[in-house]
Amino acid sequence: MANMTSMGFTRRGLLGAFAATMVVAAPTLSNAFGVIRGAGDIRRVRMYSGRTGESLDTIYWIEGEYIPEVLKEINHFMRDWRNDETIKIDPRNVDIMAAAHRLMDVSEPYMLLSGYRSPATNAMLRSRSGGVARNSLHMKGEAADLRLKSRSVKQMARAAETCGGGGVGHYYKSNFVHMDCGPVRTWGG
Repeated sequence: MANMTSMGFTRRGLLGAFAATMVVAAPTLSNAFGVIRGAGDIRRVRMYSGRTGESLDTIYWIEGEYIPEVLKEINHFMRDWRNDETIKIDPRNVDIMAAAHRLMDVSEPYMLLSGYRSPATNAMLRSRSGGVARNSLHMKGEAADLRLKSRSVKQMARAAETCGGGGVGHYYKSNFVHMDCGPVRTWGG
């Protein structure tokens, strides 16, 4: 965490104050990342985990730059909760999640069902369900399974698909959407 400066501000505090003063319009292009670098853009992600009881509400990107300390917090938050293993989460996937959230114009945080999955966890889940890929992008830190109470699977998937940044899986029976930064594709829709 950032050290206190002589004026008593932390880097996180300054970023929070900066974000509070920003007015950020929702993207209007089909590509949600079509924002010009350095144009005052910020990127924020909001999630909670029912498994760990943790919440995350943070700005992880400002003016064309990722904030390394915050990306480390995201890595920890999206860890494999079954064995506490972490991996570097691909920031492109966080971008997709954040852009889709912004497109839906909601304040509710995502419920993170699954972020990183260790190979052992993925193998265990695969043995219990035919819907788990052998080479899941979850094992590379490139996927997340998410839910919102205020939006349907269809609404969430449509927002993620609009971003055009990766794969989007519709899981209606389980009420969640898979978002990844792999090849652009959809399934279950």
